[in-house]
Amino acid sequence: MIRTLFFVAFAFFSFHNFISAQEIKFESLEINYGLIDRGADGERVFKFSNSGNAPLLITDTKASCGCTIPVFSKEPIMPGQTGEIKVKYDTYRTGQFTKQITVSSNSLENSTIRLTINGEVKPDPAATTLTPVMTKGNTPTTLTPVNQNQNNNVLTPVINNNNNNN
Repeated sequence: MIRTLFFVAFAFFSFHNFISAQEIKFESLEINYGLIDRGADGERVFKFSNSGNAPLLITDTKASCGCTIPVFSKEPIMPGQTGEIKVKYDTYRTGQFTKQITVSSNSLENSTIRLTINGEVKPDPAATTLTPVMTKGNTPTTLTPVNQNQNNNVLTPVINNNNNNN
């Protein structure tokens, strides 16, 4: 009798969890920024819905590095409602990028989901274009890059004066 009562209680709670589950469904798990300008708007939005029949809570988001900042609402997403996770990438970092955002929620089937952003930020043309500079006696002097930092394209110039007759 006790065994039967235990089985009935277990089945009831298991069935209750099954029918009252919250479920997160994203429209897309990846956003491709494409080729964007340095300093462009780096904010994108991942949209999701609660396809279950209990409130959904996003409990945490973590980006794979400090150049990506996810923002989410701590308010519950009711069944049938939608929510968003805003992601901002630092577009002053030039070059190709792929970053992950890990989303934790109280969803029974997908409590942890990994989102991805990727794209390429064009280098600043002003930081990589060198123009001759005229000095004494109209002798052209050129600037030569000797140190280019990949994070912000800082050029350290060396002045090459082609006129040795100062």
